[in-house]
Amino acid sequence: MKLILMGPPGAGKGTQGDRLAARFSIPRLSTGDMLREARKAGSPRGREAQRYMDAGELVPDDVILGLVEEALATPAAAKGFLFDGFPRTMTQADGLSALLDSRSSELDAVVTLDVPDEELVARISGRRVCGACGHITHVIEIGDDTGCAVCGGPLIQRSDDSEATVRRRLDVYREQTEPLLEYYARSPIGLTVVDGTGSVDEITEALLAVLADTADEVHG
Repeated sequence: MKLILMGPPGAGKGTQGDRLAARFSIPRLSTGDMLREARKAGSPRGREAQRYMDAGELVPDDVILGLVEEALATPAAAKGFLFDGFPRTMTQADGLSALLDSRSSELDAVVTLDVPDEELVARISGRRVCGACGHITHVIEIGDDTGCAVCGGPLIQRSDDSEATVRRRLDVYREQTEPLLEYYARSPIGLTVVDGTGSVDEITEALLAVLADTADEVHG
């Protein structure tokens, strides 16, 4: 199974991506994780990415595509993969298509989680992180509590989780990434839209339902 899972910040791509990857026994490939691992390993692409990140600049598409190419060449991705948070731009989408063509491969499905902006803002701006152990919770769960349920440490709101920052992130998504939805909708593979509201389990069930036929074709 070769999938792309799309959606705006806060839509639940990470959580659902982990679940789908486990269900189909494929690696979840997050470019954010790739960048962190490349930086930690000190690889040439990792050092190049670090240079841009240290300068507060976006990592160029060619560096991202280089990391993706390396990931696709690993044994773990031989039988499939799930991309989470990639592609983000038209250049990356075209680059991925070229990479797959060069490997005589193609996508099986592109799925996006649809969540209203106001719910996304509430989800992200309501997150709190323990300053001691890093445990993440939400104001809905903690109510008036100010201490971490795990270790008792102080709960803080990260600067990139503020409402103003979240809305800016959504604006960037609408401008740079949302056009990809039409790109894939017009492609032979098509685009499947899944309601990203509801409980985590309900969304997982909806995703598995729309991917059932594709999974049968892949493994049939």
